[in-house]
Amino acid sequence: MEPDVPLPHTLLSHPSYLKVFVPDYTRELLLELRDCVSNGSLGCPVRLTVGPVTLPSNFQKVLTCTSAPWPCRLLLPSPPWDRWLQVTAESLVGPLGTVTFSAVAALTACRPQSVTVRPLLQSSQNQSFNASTGLPSLSPDHQDLGRSGRVDRSPFCLTNYPVMREDTDVVSVHFQLLDRVSVRVCPNTPSMMRLRLNTGMDSGGSLTISLRANKTEMRNETVIVACVNAASPFLGFNSSLNCTTAFFQGYPLSLSAWSRRANLIIPYPETDNWYLSLQLMCPENAEECEQAVVHVETTLYLVPCLNDCGPYGQCLLLRRHSYLYAGCSCKAGWRGWSCTDNSTAQTVAQQRAAALLLTLSNLMFLAPITVSVQRFFLVEASVYAYTMFFSTFYHACDQPGEAVLCILNYDTLQYCDFLGSGAAIWVTILCMARLKAVLKYVLFLLGTLVIAMSLQLDRRGIWNMLGPCLFAFVIMASMWTYRCGHRRQCYPTSWQRWTFYLLPGISMASVGVAIYTSMMTSDNYYYTHSIWHVLLAGSAALLLPPPDEHTEPWTCSQKFPCHYQICKNDREELYTVT
Repeated sequence: MEPDVPLPHTLLSHPSYLKVFVPDYTRELLLELRDCVSNGSLGCPVRLTVGPVTLPSNFQKVLTCTSAPWPCRLLLPSPPWDRWLQVTAESLVGPLGTVTFSAVAALTACRPQSVTVRPLLQSSQNQSFNASTGLPSLSPDHQDLGRSGRVDRSPFCLTNYPVMREDTDVVSVHFQLLDRVSVRVCPNTPSMMRLRLNTGMDSGGSLTISLRANKTEMRNETVIVACVNAASPFLGFNSSLNCTTAFFQGYPLSLSAWSRRANLIIPYPETDNWYLSLQLMCPENAEECEQAVVHVETTLYLVPCLNDCGPYGQCLLLRRHSYLYAGCSCKAGWRGWSCTDNSTAQTVAQQRAAALLLTLSNLMFLAPITVSVQRFFLVEASVYAYTMFFSTFYHACDQPGEAVLCILNYDTLQYCDFLGSGAAIWVTILCMARLKAVLKYVLFLLGTLVIAMSLQLDRRGIWNMLGPCLFAFVIMASMWTYRCGHRRQCYPTSWQRWTFYLLPGISMASVGVAIYTSMMTSDNYYYTHSIWHVLLAGSAALLLPPPDEHTEPWTCSQKFPCHYQICKNDREELYTVT
């Protein structure tokens, strides 16, 4: 549809789709159906649905025309700028009827007054420079208004302040006015700023807008009204203050002599151009206010998380279905967009108690470390000590607020804790299998490397720990079955071993795995995870096999007068010089 050019159209049983381009600085869009004829008689039984197809149905504008001969009109104030607007026309006369009409789209554009800055090198004294585009800007009387049908020749309808966009990080943008720190707000025309958030990577953060009026310029009777809208700015301050454009409901702000500051936070803003418009509103019969001017300082930026989620949260960047967004992961019962809602928060005493519970429960690993050293399982004892150390300091660093202590990077501590837990289970089951020394240590190393690789792929995957554990269990079961068949009796042979060690250890391990996989939640994490520490360490201490009964750990086969000895370990078949 060309502006102000009637488009003849015949509407049959199926809908027809029209579109009209809305350029920048369009104040109003008027859609009109003229010369309607329905089945040879005057009438206009047509339903128009106007709006982008991506909008929900309750945001679209619907106009149902009647059979009256007068024109059917739909007026849209502040339609979306610089885009095609879809119009769907449907016949209401039935499947066999036809409706003919002429569709007309009339655009009313306003004259913007752009505030320009001087370039560093001026080629001409009469030429200004538009810093937002890097090109010389035309005078306001010759602004390119696209393909608008009519241009309002009245005084300027708005004052455009160019804004520079600066990308500082992922989902982090800072907007700054060019060559100035404040916006000049007057009662005659609104002041407008365009915030470009249309790159496709800006909708995953929070848009923060902060306004502060000059204290000396604010009077008791003056009020500054601001509107933040997407797609097009709100320009009808004189007629309404609801910040509503053609399809969107904006966010209102106000400044007065008693409240000179205003803040607005928009989480996950729509991917589009956003507009901030301000105007000074004067009361009736206040002639002095008509000439008043107030300078307003603006702070405009896009951040992933507000205040970096504070002391009780962690800002996380998440990607799902090619959509990148940020969010706060709150701890200690805190909630909200930036973890500032303390309605269900824990007290400082509760936080410290939880930290002590999670860290001190790792001291249970002293039991398997002691048993391993006594039975000369030194590799296993080293793995348990590694797990106890990094699990303790990981949970000390994982706490929010005041009860936190980090000796290394949080991600490093978390990785080492997960790796130690998986390796501890792996070496315990393989030790129970009673493999030959060379084969056992080879499996120790290969299993640890596989666990490290799987944790790098998906650190919180449940099969990262269950997979190697099941594989080690199959090896142990195979070795025990082989010994049962070879010795013609159950292995282990001692009923005391089954009663006092194996069955309690297996029960503790089963309960620990059930708690870890199905019962652990964010609310009971402090208790269930501490129980997991105790059960894991206790089961390892009970399940470790006893040393060989008929062989001493170290025996010396030959002595020399120079006090050097060649010692032989019959089990390990290793020779050392002491």
